[in-house]
Amino acid sequence: MQHRIVISPYDPQWPLEFRQLGTPLRAALGALALRVDHIGSTSVPGLAAKDVIDVQITVAALDKRALVAPLSSLGYHFWDIATCDHVPPGRTDTAEEWSKLYFSEPPGQRPTHVHVRQAGWPNQRYALLFRDYLRADPSVAAAYAQIKAALARLHPEDFDAYYDVKDPVCDIVMAAAERWAASVGYAPGESDL
Repeated sequence: MQHRIVISPYDPQWPLEFRQLGTPLRAALGALALRVDHIGSTSVPGLAAKDVIDVQITVAALDKRALVAPLSSLGYHFWDIATCDHVPPGRTDTAEEWSKLYFSEPPGQRPTHVHVRQAGWPNQRYALLFRDYLRADPSVAAAYAQIKAALARLHPEDFDAYYDVKDPVCDIVMAAAERWAASVGYAPGESDL
């Protein structure tokens, strides 16, 4: 388990590593996986990030009994304490609509976070829109990278402090992303896998 927050320069191998990790996940889940997407900072070309591949698996229903076994068969560890995403201020959704299942990598595998979210729920859309907006506006991505680097420098071992600042910053970015989405008629593209 990582005990320090380290922001690394963008690595052009990250998309390939996502494909290498995502392909067996898709195979293990079969029709349960409606989408398998590379999300998070490693999915944005040129963006500095923690060297962790984030994968979002979109499912029709967040059925723990149906989903834990196939991912566990690949060695992924289910964390039953990470069951809900940060809810941005002012949202009127129910807490359930921000629920997820969260898995970490098998022993010996590169750091990987697997987030399983239900199709149509706001947290499933949030991850895709956030990624796509940063891909569309490199200046916003660069500013976001500066914030993450400063937080890692100021709080390298304090994950709570890092996320206490990073989550509201993401919410500010998302407010701009929502305006961008409305102006361009945004809809997520095809699944990455």
